[in-house]
Amino acid sequence: MDTVANRLANETSPYLLQHKDNPVDWYPWGEEALRRARREDKPILLSVGYSSCHWCHVMERESFEDEETARIMNEHFVNIKVDREERPDIDSIYMSALQAMTRGGGWPMTVFLTPEGVPFYAGTYFPPEPRGGMPSFKQVLLTLADAYRNRREEVLRSAESVREFLRASTTAEMPRGRLREELLDGAAEALMRQLDRRFGGFGGAPKFPQPMSLEVLLRHHRRTGDREALAGVELTLRSMARGGIYDQLGGGFHRYAVDGRWLVPHFEKMLYDNALLSRLYLEAYQATGDGFYRRIAEETLDYVARDMRGPEGGFYSAEDADSEGEEGKFYVWTPRELREALGSEDASLAAAYWGVTERGNFEGRNVLHVPREPEEVAREVGLSPGELGRRVREIRRRLLEARGRRVRPGRDEKVLAAWNGLMLRSFAFTARVLRREDYLRIACENAAFLLGRLLSPEGRLLRSYRDGRARIAGYLEDYAMVADGLVSLYEATFETRWLREAISLADAMDELFWDESAGAFFDAPAGGEELVTRPRDVYDNATPSGTSVAVDVLLRLALLLGREDYRRRAEAALEGLSGLLEQMPAAFGRLLGALDFHLGRPREVAIVGRPDAPDTRALVDALYSVYLPNRVIAGGPGGEDASLVPLLEGRGMVDGRATAYVCEGYVCKSPTTEPGELLRQLREG
Repeated sequence: MDTVANRLANETSPYLLQHKDNPVDWYPWGEEALRRARREDKPILLSVGYSSCHWCHVMERESFEDEETARIMNEHFVNIKVDREERPDIDSIYMSALQAMTRGGGWPMTVFLTPEGVPFYAGTYFPPEPRGGMPSFKQVLLTLADAYRNRREEVLRSAESVREFLRASTTAEMPRGRLREELLDGAAEALMRQLDRRFGGFGGAPKFPQPMSLEVLLRHHRRTGDREALAGVELTLRSMARGGIYDQLGGGFHRYAVDGRWLVPHFEKMLYDNALLSRLYLEAYQATGDGFYRRIAEETLDYVARDMRGPEGGFYSAEDADSEGEEGKFYVWTPRELREALGSEDASLAAAYWGVTERGNFEGRNVLHVPREPEEVAREVGLSPGELGRRVREIRRRLLEARGRRVRPGRDEKVLAAWNGLMLRSFAFTARVLRREDYLRIACENAAFLLGRLLSPEGRLLRSYRDGRARIAGYLEDYAMVADGLVSLYEATFETRWLREAISLADAMDELFWDESAGAFFDAPAGGEELVTRPRDVYDNATPSGTSVAVDVLLRLALLLGREDYRRRAEAALEGLSGLLEQMPAAFGRLLGALDFHLGRPREVAIVGRPDAPDTRALVDALYSVYLPNRVIAGGPGGEDASLVPLLEGRGMVDGRATAYVCEGYVCKSPTTEPGELLRQLREG
């Protein structure tokens, strides 16, 4: 049907474009579809997914490409397809409804709505034929169409109860407690109880990385000296990096492991996972000095720079799990494929190092992992550890080259503001920790892209960009995460233009998303599109919530700029969630980091000197060599910078040399021009 292809063909989301040739009469979310549902008095079938979702593709092949299923959908429903990554507001609202109705959730998400958009039935994947106690999708469609036509009162009662639940869940008063250090200690204790002491991570299969929870433990170690917390972080980071969840050849992390020991991944790669994990590995390197964590962080960011970066400087969203219709086919190996790529001698070494066997560990093939200590492999093959490392690096290069000739998984090339903000933060931070000027250039180009392509002339941020088109008004997480990335870039460059842009976004965030009567941030702007309820998701899930990042960045800007209004706003949001922090610490990893900053005595570090001068660089290198999560950095030659950043006011160079000033809790230490003395001051207390 040409009209079907034409309607979704106007979208920029690769996920929606994948469905443009379905025989289903799909609409994107919008007034046209809702108006038709009201006019024809038809229920809405809302299908939500994303481009790298394996079961979304399965349901499309089985049902949405099937002519008979499509005929039923088109006859009885107005069908709307949504990319959850483009529209987190819609995803959040209807996922809450799905979880309330079924006590479960996930994607594909299939929700049936009244013409007013109120859900009355919900599920996830439905098979084409009855299976394992599940009805077929066609049975579900016909049953619900009949119910809407012939048992309308029953459907409307169900919808009204869901509407009341959704309204209550976003407007209800949250439990409150006091903001105190015991909240942080209790969170660390709760996470340590959930820690898998054998393989690391939290809980069993399927196992997700949960970088924000690991950061809570790393901060706890920094604050208290608790060695057990650090050991839990290190066990997890090593196990993941040696497992199949980490791409041993190309770098970067897959979404999660289907088992409890990180061996077999779900092979999709998400930008946000790699943004959060690369920074966490760098922080572990700062905390321990162990070069292993540095290597994993670098390989991860090298992967992003190589495979996930567009020509204009934006970062793409995801890579699929599937290629050529098979999950993981791009990544897995047989012994024969190793021999063909390497020759028998190097293939034997590769098999010994990465655990490759004839039997395989994934459907007769092998997910590469490092099951044994490299020293053990070195002894077995008669090499020194250093020589083994050199040989493995060369073999890795050749295998990556050979893999590059395979059919790659699909790539979702939409650029999302929020996820780019996360990655900007990681590149800017890593550039300074590792003295990688190429990373700093990538960060600056990304920031320029975001501000040039996703910022409207009125200073409003747009969420999604692809093929020259930016669209969809930004959400709280977009403003907060881009502002957060820009603050990190200012701290890495001392260029005040990045700080000014961060301030502009923070002010817009306050105007658009803060609700004074609720004392809370909402995810969508006031006065925006009329939805069943105004979404407000405060939990840190796979990505930190918009609220968590907003609180964190406001606290840092408050300290940098002396902005008491920012501090008050952040503190009010924290207080509003204090009871939930106590009840469910695992759901608030990033917010707990913000609380740690708020309750701690953050260091205020000012470095006065020419940014590109060797003596300034030496002080900056010393500053970034220390794991110091609770700190803000200001820098530059003074002058104009001092009028914007009070930390620089009245401070100059000593004896014509770059000078560092360290303050904490309204008390300042002696200014120093020596990197060694700066390190000593930072490590005190």
